[in-house]
Amino acid sequence: MPLRKQPRSVARELALLSISQIKTNTNKLETEDLNNLVLAAIRTLTTEVRETLETATAEVKRGDERLLNSQTRASDLERARAMLSEALKLSQSAINRLGVAAELPEFIELTNQEQVREYALEIIATVRRNRQEIEKQIEAALVAWQLNRLAKIDRDLLVISVAEMLYLEVPVKVAIDEAVELAKRYSDEDGFRFINGVLRRVSDRHKQEQLTANE
Repeated sequence: MPLRKQPRSVARELALLSISQIKTNTNKLETEDLNNLVLAAIRTLTTEVRETLETATAEVKRGDERLLNSQTRASDLERARAMLSEALKLSQSAINRLGVAAELPEFIELTNQEQVREYALEIIATVRRNRQEIEKQIEAALVAWQLNRLAKIDRDLLVISVAEMLYLEVPVKVAIDEAVELAKRYSDEDGFRFINGVLRRVSDRHKQEQLTANE
């Protein structure tokens, strides 16, 4: 049984996983049912699982072919070992995603469902209304990266966290800490460090802009 979470933490996670799937007009979002959000989130997770397993299968096939075609050269064996190791990591990632898909409805069941629904929809609506400015803030904080080159989960995490900081009056520390925890759950090994660094630069830049505007 999952541990009880705060409604906003669950809502944030639900928004992250469903934001790309919900097609309802922004003006009608408030009528969206919680079950539709959960279904959208699970669809996102199952799609990721399928894609991850397909990649893992391809890595196993490539590693197997390299072993069969090699003449026991050390370089070939080492490369095949690396491919199989990557396939194992990807498979573990897929298993973890399946675990998350199973846990999410339980997390929601253990908390205030109406609060979860309302805040998840508020996040999604805020992102839609202010995406251009949010992405502008993120782009300015990226170092040697472009927003559209980021993994989708990292991009959505950044967008949601900046939306909370700039438009939903969530304390910067809370917004960043929550984003980092979600990155540890959904991104790759270095994802949470990257998310943390970008969000801190966004926060610092925004503070400086406010100081300049008040001078």
